[in-house]
Amino acid sequence: MPQHSASALLNRLLARGKFRHMQVLLQLAELGSVQRTADAIGMTQSSVTQTLAYMEQLLDVRLFERHARGVRPTSACADLLPVARQLMMGVADGAEIIVARQNQGEGVVRMIGSASAVNGLLLNALPAFSERHPGIQVHLLEAEGEDQLLAVARGEVDLVACRRPPVAPEGWEFHPVLEDRLVIVCRADNALAQARRLRWEDLAGQTWALLPAGLAARTRFDELCAQLPEPPRSHPVVTRALPMLWTLVLSQDLLALVPLNLARPLIERGELKELRLGTPVAMEPIGVLQPRGAQGDAAMKLSEFLQRFNAKGRGTARPVR
Repeated sequence: MPQHSASALLNRLLARGKFRHMQVLLQLAELGSVQRTADAIGMTQSSVTQTLAYMEQLLDVRLFERHARGVRPTSACADLLPVARQLMMGVADGAEIIVARQNQGEGVVRMIGSASAVNGLLLNALPAFSERHPGIQVHLLEAEGEDQLLAVARGEVDLVACRRPPVAPEGWEFHPVLEDRLVIVCRADNALAQARRLRWEDLAGQTWALLPAGLAARTRFDELCAQLPEPPRSHPVVTRALPMLWTLVLSQDLLALVPLNLARPLIERGELKELRLGTPVAMEPIGVLQPRGAQGDAAMKLSEFLQRFNAKGRGTARPVR
């Protein structure tokens, strides 16, 4: 069996490959039908069949198995699909960047934010930034921890709004912007909301909405519960999805232990109330993770704005004292 060279295959793909090939590959894998793929991307059935045959010849591997109802991906195709999706996402991002420039824009910033950073900082800061720099497009995605670092490693992001990481990625630096701490919250009309000071024992009989295990808030909650004779009741739905979490807390009179910046918008709107309980538990600050040294002008403007926005004490970006 002949040995294949990755370098030779790469050169062949660069010379003869097309983005359309990846589009056909992804649609065929998703739809499982040549005819439906043709309809979805505006090609004829014969063109899709020819494109598939060309790809298999180009890669020298079988990509799909034919059966009575259509096609199914081979194991080789399944291995290739994540790469094809990533490539098409890059093409889409490139189109956004070019169009932004053609429309006399100042540039595009690809940004990832954690849930706490989005709610505590970006929710007010980004609209204010857009008013000052309407020509800069900010493409914001929400992601946590490992997904943030993976995006950095792949070069998919210009800025990350997040909690200070234990170790910054190589070539990146973290600028703290917003302090944070753990808080216990309930809906504003909960009887406990009127108490000036509570003890942990006062809350043992309440029912809690829990975040998943592995998060700092859940770890602290479990530590506190270990001091009680019996574990407190918890709601059967355990989630970090904010719409679900806040729906549970606001509709069923539950308590939740969460980072302050996660709950900040609802606290400031008066829908949630922070319960005063002992000494606050500090968390790592929220800030901006950015490349060290050379950086695009648009990303630099946004990073500097976020740091000044908090320093001015505007909106929800005030530091927690």
